[in-house]
Amino acid sequence: MAPTSYQAPMRGDKADKKTVSQSTESNLASTTSTVAKLLEQKGDAVYAVRPQDTVHHAVTVLRDKRIGALLVTDQNGDMQGILSERDIVRKLAETPGQTLPQQVDGLMTREVTTCAPADALETILRKMTDGKFRHMPVLDDGKLCGMITIGDVVNFRLNELEYESLRMKQMIVG
Repeated sequence: MAPTSYQAPMRGDKADKKTVSQSTESNLASTTSTVAKLLEQKGDAVYAVRPQDTVHHAVTVLRDKRIGALLVTDQNGDMQGILSERDIVRKLAETPGQTLPQQVDGLMTREVTTCAPADALETILRKMTDGKFRHMPVLDDGKLCGMITIGDVVNFRLNELEYESLRMKQMIVG
């Protein structure tokens, strides 16, 4: 069979449907940033201590991991509370020179505000700001799957805004 040669379209030919993978609308569409998207970039590492651990041990972990809070979990990994630098400083003021040997159980915050992977980052940022806390555990169907900080949320959103700005500039120039 001989190869067919190209023939230019003629009047009356059916126009091929044009498909476009991206459009101005799709590029500028506002998508909701979620906790899951943040965790995809950050990772799901969670540092935890047990309720019976000493504050000294917790402080050492905070220092070594260069973090500001630890989750307090039982032997099954279920969350019992959270211990932040702020909790420790308050206890240091109450019991000077006697805080480090105490158990984490006596300092931790038991009522912990959590979020889910599907939660919108804007909502989480508002909760953290209104509640005046900087760390939020992420639970998926009741199971611990990560921890985010207010810094993580702000940084993620700033990166998104920078990307959006760059795309806008490219569209205007290009």
